[in-house]
Amino acid sequence: MDRTNRNTALASAMVEELARCGMRDAVLSPGSRSTPLALALWREPAIETRVIVDERSAGFFALGAAQATGVPVAVLCTSGTAAANLHPAVCEADEAAVPLLVLTADRPPELRAIGAGQTIDQLKLYGSAVRWFSELGTHEADDSGLLHFRAVACRGFAAAAGDPRPGPVHLNVSWRDPLGPEARPADVTASSASALGGRGDRPLTEVAGSAAAPPAAIGELARRIADRPRGLIVAGRYPDPALAEPLAALARVSGYPILAEPTSQLRFGPHDRGLVITQYGAIAAAAPEALVPELVVRFGDLPTSKPLRQWLTALEAEQWVVDGGFGWQEPSRTAAALVRAPEPAFAADVAGWIPEGSAERTWAETWLAAEAAALVAVEEELGRHQRPTEPGVHLALGRLYAEGELVYTASSMPVRDQEAFLAGGPAAVRFLCNRGANGIDGLVSSGIGAAAASERPSWIVTGDLGLFHDMNALAALRHTDVAVRIVVLNNDGGGIFEFLPQAGQIDRAEFEALLGTPLGLDLERVAALFRLPYERVTDLPRLAEVSAKTALIEIPIGRSANVELHERLGAVAAKAIADALG
Repeated sequence: MDRTNRNTALASAMVEELARCGMRDAVLSPGSRSTPLALALWREPAIETRVIVDERSAGFFALGAAQATGVPVAVLCTSGTAAANLHPAVCEADEAAVPLLVLTADRPPELRAIGAGQTIDQLKLYGSAVRWFSELGTHEADDSGLLHFRAVACRGFAAAAGDPRPGPVHLNVSWRDPLGPEARPADVTASSASALGGRGDRPLTEVAGSAAAPPAAIGELARRIADRPRGLIVAGRYPDPALAEPLAALARVSGYPILAEPTSQLRFGPHDRGLVITQYGAIAAAAPEALVPELVVRFGDLPTSKPLRQWLTALEAEQWVVDGGFGWQEPSRTAAALVRAPEPAFAADVAGWIPEGSAERTWAETWLAAEAAALVAVEEELGRHQRPTEPGVHLALGRLYAEGELVYTASSMPVRDQEAFLAGGPAAVRFLCNRGANGIDGLVSSGIGAAAASERPSWIVTGDLGLFHDMNALAALRHTDVAVRIVVLNNDGGGIFEFLPQAGQIDRAEFEALLGTPLGLDLERVAALFRLPYERVTDLPRLAEVSAKTALIEIPIGRSANVELHERLGAVAAKAIADALG
């Protein structure tokens, strides 16, 4: 603990506890009022602290780091509207259950609401988006004050990590002068060992708990699977790759195909992928009677695919949702059961109840036949296009993703096309995205934060609007030594809006102004501003040549033909599925 003055003591005591709880990463944006905590974080050897000048970028950088590691990451800013710039990242962390500890410095109460500079109302600034809020108040560095700061740090870390559901926590910390390390040793009057030093290497308060699967639920689901051989496993966004092996085992013994979104971590990896289905969007759109299930077991978020969501909602089959994060991932409102249990353990336990060799293979083989036919048809159709297409980019990238890499994909069209057209592979590749609030803001910051915290060579796949919303993030590339390839599908505007009914209902000039929003970005000049290597790819095979190092990679895409191409791909896939099923 730093006894230089009252503030250094309180701040360093708090940061000591965060480090002892397990925090390893923090992000801060410069400011005067946050100096005590900034110095404490910077000087704490157990925490890697990075400085991001733009608060909005800092919030998303921390979010990406927390999503990649699964451990709470702190983000610190000064008082005033700086704190408001963290709000988008807080919203995403809330919806996506990402452990984020938001530390906002504040003026003391006597300087609020009297016209003092850089002061807004920061109390419960983020409303219901946080798991817990605490206004720490102004305290002396006595026994009571130091224990208070230590205890709040422990509780804040636990609440962010998941007590029971992970997410953002907001601690608002007021500081009176001196904000810097001005020597006032008489300020520190504490005498108790726990106030001055906590519990040594252990947190002041450790939070222990378990969320074991209810035995009755394990047995009940296993019996239902045995009674219903025609079933499906649906695997949506789940950041932890630990689910892959047990879910593959459950599929193997049950004979249930796995409809796996890339962000489930099931499409790529060394686990058994023999029952993984990637073309479920096309299959759901075709809705063949032969592939209608009797039981659906869902893990993680519901996948993005609209045809799949509509199909699942319309099914009469019984559906179970396994959600160990204590959320309510049930937009279909059709689930018969919601199981609160750690997903990997629950999948392994249910698989253990089902005898090997009891699965009915014809059902799975029918699904796999539809999958194979659709994949071939889509690849053949895309192979006819000489110029890059949005679906074709994901097909090409899938052949480049290598062992140990991380892929962070933007919301809007990139994540949808990734889901629809990315085939699988044996390499252990991690897929992340900001699909809690589904925003495109902060995507580049999140991807760079994930790369920095995980130290994995990374890809960020976005459109030009996604890059535009977060161009300041390119400055954060200095915080990572691994390769970060930022692939920008540049269709000069909001390509996803072309799929909306409004595209055919509004005069074209009005549509372009209000929704198409062409920006005319010169990405080579954007790259030059941040001293980044730049590559322009107009021939997809060339991607392999330019993707070895950090770079901004622009792929020009024609926006006008994209809707027609998607319709064509859907038609050839539907025909192939129908032919395969006879």
